[in-house]
Amino acid sequence: MDISFLDIGPQTEPLLIFGGPYSNLAATLAMRAEAERRKIPATRVICTGDLVAYCAKPQETVDLIREWGIHVVMGNCEESLASGAIDCGCGFEEGTACSLLSVEWYNFASKRINDATRNWFASLPRGLEMIFHGLNFQIVHGTPNQINKFVFATTDPREKLQELEQLDCDGLIAGHCGIPFGERIGSKYWLNAGVIGMPANDGTADGWYMLLEGENGRCRASWHRLSYPAAQTAAEMQKVGLNCGYAESILNGLWPSEDVLPAQEKEQRGRPLNPSPLFF
Repeated sequence: MDISFLDIGPQTEPLLIFGGPYSNLAATLAMRAEAERRKIPATRVICTGDLVAYCAKPQETVDLIREWGIHVVMGNCEESLASGAIDCGCGFEEGTACSLLSVEWYNFASKRINDATRNWFASLPRGLEMIFHGLNFQIVHGTPNQINKFVFATTDPREKLQELEQLDCDGLIAGHCGIPFGERIGSKYWLNAGVIGMPANDGTADGWYMLLEGENGRCRASWHRLSYPAAQTAAEMQKVGLNCGYAESILNGLWPSEDVLPAQEKEQRGRPLNPSPLFF
């Protein structure tokens, strides 16, 4: 896997990590404003991929991310759009509702991004590596071995450990699944920052991001809600004809399909999340 080492600068300053802008320009603007409010520079902001997906502003969202100058890991959507693939490569099983729902937004996005964006997508690293408070982290989209693999909080820990044991690192930061979580597995850590461009199926319109900070000689991961003008994003989607269920999801906080979710995550549908900080 193509991994680039990231020099994040001072170890005493916080890092902001988020995933899945998903062509949601309003959410991405809110995320940048939140970073500025927290005085976190672009050099200390990382996106776990899937800049372009469900919403109505694919090119505009990419332009904002590039202007911002943050670090970005290649997601499966970037990989597919860069290569001219016929679908998003999200890992949905063929014929499922998730797969069928993806056709409309993927075709919409593919027609609206320019060649410069496709070339930039192709240049993105599939993984980043960094040292923070003496801990080595690798950052990927899905897993180190599969860019579009779904890993959730309730995914079998043995499966996660098998992935982690292949890595020379203390922790993995991933995206793709759309729901934030963090846990210790053996002597290592698996973190998912969540996404900003779609809700976490918890009945709220908020997106999620993660902070890594030093506290009393330890490292702390904490998860935070991102509120933004979701009604604006939904209206933009409806205006361009993206009415396949995701525009409604933007407002009610519930996914239009749960095909990819494990049973326990399905049971949590509509229940507001409140992840606890994780200390290293």
